[in-house]
Amino acid sequence: MTTPAAHSPRTGPVGVGLIGAGMISQTYLENLTSFPDVAVLIIGDLDPQRAREQADAHGVPDAGTAADVLAHPGVELVVNLTIPAVHAEVSAAAVAAGKHVWSEKPISVDRESSARLLADAADAGLLVGVAPDTVYGPGLQAARRVIARGDIGTPLSAQTVFQWPGPDLFHPGPEFLFAAGAGPLFDTGPYYLTALAHIFGPYARVAAVGSKSRATRTIQVGERAGTEFDVVAPSHVSAIASFEGGATAQSVLSFDSPLARMGYVEITGTEATLLLPDPNLFSGPVRLTRPVTMANVRDATEWVDVDVPDATFGRGAGALDLARCIRHGGAPIASGELGHHILDVMVSMEESITTGEMVAVESSISPVPMLPANWDPRESTLA
Repeated sequence: MTTPAAHSPRTGPVGVGLIGAGMISQTYLENLTSFPDVAVLIIGDLDPQRAREQADAHGVPDAGTAADVLAHPGVELVVNLTIPAVHAEVSAAAVAAGKHVWSEKPISVDRESSARLLADAADAGLLVGVAPDTVYGPGLQAARRVIARGDIGTPLSAQTVFQWPGPDLFHPGPEFLFAAGAGPLFDTGPYYLTALAHIFGPYARVAAVGSKSRATRTIQVGERAGTEFDVVAPSHVSAIASFEGGATAQSVLSFDSPLARMGYVEITGTEATLLLPDPNLFSGPVRLTRPVTMANVRDATEWVDVDVPDATFGRGAGALDLARCIRHGGAPIASGELGHHILDVMVSMEESITTGEMVAVESSISPVPMLPANWDPRESTLA
């Protein structure tokens, strides 16, 4: 497993190379090129022309292939934005090239390659970080501080809901989102499952059922609109989980609902209930309600808004945190160990869908620390 990195002998901003110039690279580049503690040096992609176009659009000096990124002498940190099926392969290649890695979620699609990646990185003294980095946002961090103060008493349980018709509505190449190791469980599940791990700690046992509304889907947008493709992964998952600390949670993750209902995360404590912002976003409202009398329980619920700062950053915050750890030492909040644990949870849910049984989660994690209240991604700390 990944261990905290020693202080880097280099100074100044950490050199970053991106592998993968697809849709999600846009928001990463908007943020990473604005953070003074990192310098994006090169973008690589299977299509070098696409990489060049993104580099030119964001003022990145170089572009080419994944191999060019790995060979670049200035790159210390590789940001892996490839499709999930090759996350572990690309991250392993980066580690073999002596680079630290930030990977989009999930860390892999199987436990074995994920564990091997973390072991190899630890042996090489390299750090691995894994999305989602929305957990760095003011929304979740404000909610965690409310809970830490004891405002809801002892956290007991959670409910989360993510449902909509599916990404084939907007994505010009959505097949990978319905492939094995994908579906709503692996695509959107990490946002919700990771947020719950921040609040309740490590998972202990899970159970799930899954289904598919139809065997094929049709691409709705882009040059390939009208193209039909197979649905492999379950497109609807209902799951329950118990945590090592005794709390429980139930979650719905669906690409099959005509009704879009996203971002619902409710935490129930002994003294109050807390509504969190959408875990796919960096900020949003945090609201708290306390018990009312049974005589007016349906009509008299009063919600109190918790103060949440506006988010001035987005995806890329986790890579920045990892970059600062490269220089200063320590491990990122969105660590490889956390990413592996969430993968283990999702694979266990997948196994439960297949077997019809509750599955024990093999891995564990230490409690995830909160960010310092004054954490600022736009501060220059590595000059």
